[in-house]
Amino acid sequence: MLLDLAAITAGFILLVWGAGRFVEGAAGTARALGVSPLIVGLTIVGFGTAAPEILVSAMAAFAGNPALGVGNAIGSNITNIALILGLTAIIAPLTVRRVSLRRELPLLLVIMLASAGLLADGVLGRIDGIVLLIGLIGFIAWLIRLARRSQSDPMVTEFTTDMPAAIPLPRALTWLAVGLVVLLISSRMLVWGAVNLATALGVSDLVIGLTVVALGTSLPELAASVVAARRGEHDIAIGNVLGSNIFNLLAVMGLPGVIRPGPIPGAVLTRDFPIMIFLLLAFFFLAFAAGSRAGGAGRVSRLSGGLLLAGFAAYQLILYFGILR
Repeated sequence: MLLDLAAITAGFILLVWGAGRFVEGAAGTARALGVSPLIVGLTIVGFGTAAPEILVSAMAAFAGNPALGVGNAIGSNITNIALILGLTAIIAPLTVRRVSLRRELPLLLVIMLASAGLLADGVLGRIDGIVLLIGLIGFIAWLIRLARRSQSDPMVTEFTTDMPAAIPLPRALTWLAVGLVVLLISSRMLVWGAVNLATALGVSDLVIGLTVVALGTSLPELAASVVAARRGEHDIAIGNVLGSNIFNLLAVMGLPGVIRPGPIPGAVLTRDFPIMIFLLLAFFFLAFAAGSRAGGAGRVSRLSGGLLLAGFAAYQLILYFGILR
């Protein structure tokens, strides 16, 4: 088990490092070839943010463990909403703009409900995966259209702010290749260690994906959101979580369906999806209620952040004791 834990730890560290180098190299290459910085920010940086989850999901599916990838997608979303936004709000109460309450949060809810509808038959099929990936393309196209009209949208701000500086083409190509190799190796290490740990502990791949893997791959979002909130950049903190959640549902959960279609554990629909949706609605109503009282934008107070953290802790207990299987 120590070897498994070492593989998981090293995999997480290398995933984060490799994702950073891959984004730097891909963005630098695209900019050197004349691609618009706006397009680079909304596509390459967007994919780079979700690269750890995407690569782990793909490797898990190739290894014959698609439930780990599905668990990673849903578990990361639950972690983003309850742990990351909750902890961030405790450190620095968040202001949620009206545009997020009226457009981004409802959009995320629609995507969650649509994803649940695709899985309602208990199977993540190839058609389901293709539909989710087409949805991802549509989402990126919508973001680009939105950004060309106004770059003040929280998700647009988050992706374009994180864009690396321009670098020479030879260095960009080097980082692109190095980052891709490190991502492939580290994601394989992580999946290997996670599957072995699940076997050793006698739990399912789904549960390991929902907990250990989801928490590890969400650490970059946690760091980015906390730093942004402490600087007063609330749009970046909120956009980071919203964008990550949408990528998780459309890309991270879509890939297992395309690569290794098959049945999904029943708990995904009876336990994990309802809890994910409930936590999103709780965040929405906590922010909206505070905004209504203040007569302006929404606000997530320290108390609301504590409630979200309590929800995350309750979910971990549900998984630990096997409640709502």
